[in-house]
Amino acid sequence: MRPSLIRSRLRQNQAVRIACMYYPVNMMPAHAARAGYDAIWLDSEHNTWDRRELQRMIQQHHLANIDCIVRTGSRNANDLYRLLEDGATGLMIPFVNTPAEAAALAAASKFPPLGQRGLDGAGLDNNFYLDGTATFPADANRETFLILQIETPEAVANVDAIAATPGVDGLFIGPGDLSLRLGTGIDWTNPKLLAAEDKVAAAAAKHGIAWGRPAGTAEQIKHVFAKGGRLIAHGSDFGAVMVGLAGSGQTFAAALSGDPAASDSAGLNP
Repeated sequence: MRPSLIRSRLRQNQAVRIACMYYPVNMMPAHAARAGYDAIWLDSEHNTWDRRELQRMIQQHHLANIDCIVRTGSRNANDLYRLLEDGATGLMIPFVNTPAEAAALAAASKFPPLGQRGLDGAGLDNNFYLDGTATFPADANRETFLILQIETPEAVANVDAIAATPGVDGLFIGPGDLSLRLGTGIDWTNPKLLAAEDKVAAAAAKHGIAWGRPAGTAEQIKHVFAKGGRLIAHGSDFGAVMVGLAGSGQTFAAALSGDPAASDSAGLNP
């Protein structure tokens, strides 16, 4: 079974460098791996991915030797472990509010004795059964990853029990959703959000699991790391397009600024 870069980084107490992929961009795993990322999360919570697209994209991650985390809104046990069979290194589940929910997700994602995941062994995660299944369940429990998102006041109140759930490997704060539900607006520096972050960090440390959140700047990355957060998301295909095209548009505007006809015809002047 392919060793997880996430697991390796965490064993060394290093930051796990995560990028987000909103849309199926074949080249992104290879470029992210070259840029020094350890993992990409595929966002199928807010975007539509069909099963074949997910399978194809996960295969690109294996070719690039970078971990693939699938964020899915599904709570169906069969859906979850099929994503792992397709080769996903880990699952990220949004809006987990109670230890009962955490236990059900762990049961779906882990083989006995940690959970109740169904065994097949013919998927990409087990190299299509080429090496049998003697060590596969234990290998899968060791190398795959279950990350639960903390995004509501209820989840913050229950975070110690959620973190204590066997089979849960990480907590990931959704600062936008949590801010909204704390009544602070979308403000990642509000004292209420920072207090919730402290509770998540403390629960993760107490139970020996990882935690993290998105970070938009170098200062935010340093902030999360200093608090013990090791699952740090920064960068995405959406951000690359938004920033890259804005920069290219500015290059066009600057290059054509001395030729009114050219710049006007390109629609670059306000």
